[in-house]
Amino acid sequence: MKFEVEFRPVGEKSRPGDAIVIKYESRPGYYRLMVIDGGTVESGQDVIAHIRKHFRDTPISHALLTHSDTDHACGFREIIQELDVQTIWMHRPWEFSSYLLPYYADKRLTAEGIARRLRAEYDVTADIEAIAKRRGIEIDRPFSSKSIGPFKVLSPSAELYSALIPQFDRGPDPDQRALEEAGIWIGRSRKRSDRAVNWTSEGWETERLRDGETTSAINESSVVLYGDFGNSERVLLTGDAGHCALYHTLEVAKALGLPMRSFSLIQVPHHGSRSNVGPSILNELIGPILRRSAPSTYSAYVSAPKDDETHPRQIVLNAFIRRGGRVFATQGTAKCYTVGYSFKDGYVPAEQISFESRVEEYD
Repeated sequence: MKFEVEFRPVGEKSRPGDAIVIKYESRPGYYRLMVIDGGTVESGQDVIAHIRKHFRDTPISHALLTHSDTDHACGFREIIQELDVQTIWMHRPWEFSSYLLPYYADKRLTAEGIARRLRAEYDVTADIEAIAKRRGIEIDRPFSSKSIGPFKVLSPSAELYSALIPQFDRGPDPDQRALEEAGIWIGRSRKRSDRAVNWTSEGWETERLRDGETTSAINESSVVLYGDFGNSERVLLTGDAGHCALYHTLEVAKALGLPMRSFSLIQVPHHGSRSNVGPSILNELIGPILRRSAPSTYSAYVSAPKDDETHPRQIVLNAFIRRGGRVFATQGTAKCYTVGYSFKDGYVPAEQISFESRVEEYD
């Protein structure tokens, strides 16, 4: 199947985000469009202009919001207001408010109160819901095993998503004890200092990236997509997923009989943050460290802003490179992986990021 996955540029300095445009052949000679996230308001407008220029009046068959963070949702809101969108895929945390009552610290809360608070805290997502209803666009829920165009959703399941909602940073305080007793407490993500980055060294065999780091619950709610386009062209898109979501991804893939370690394209999670991946999960997803002389076997793309020393982390890029990846970062320019389609006018081959012996120290 012909397809292309284009990572649009998003953000500057400490303002990262994701905006992805996918073109895929639905049948010989015909293609469809899919959009994943929209980044900031500015990047959403960029996506709108890009689609109008290159695809004219082609409708967007599927528009997917991976999770409710504003660096993914604000531009998405712009896109669904301006373009012809047939189906929106997104999670709405307030739909689970009745189930969540036991997992909040304040036992006086009602389901209506929780729903109202979540709508207020995730107001951009609420805006998207309102726009969809006003424009008559169908909204569906992207949970595990659902099919979206050429992709299968691997994470989250409805059960995992509902367990994560009380642990979102924005919302009523969680009842940690109740969540622990239910076996659904993921732990709090550690806040990083804003001080200047300190550097250390690592070699090909001496990996300093470590297991055990945590990211936020809202990041763990990110939709993870698995695409099989035939001819060994498999794609894994991860949004801002962390260890919890990625291990869930492995479990669902195994249940569905979908092979891991065999991707031609993989998205580096969360703009290249070291809080989202470690050696163990990468070994399971993409394979162990290869010999330095071994050829690259897949492409890894990271959506990262311009002029930001913390996105992406070189320690993370090295981890993908030593496991056979050709790594590319947006950092102000679009990056496109294409199979069967010609590059658009003005596009040139992207420069691959190299392995570096200098990496960031942990705080």
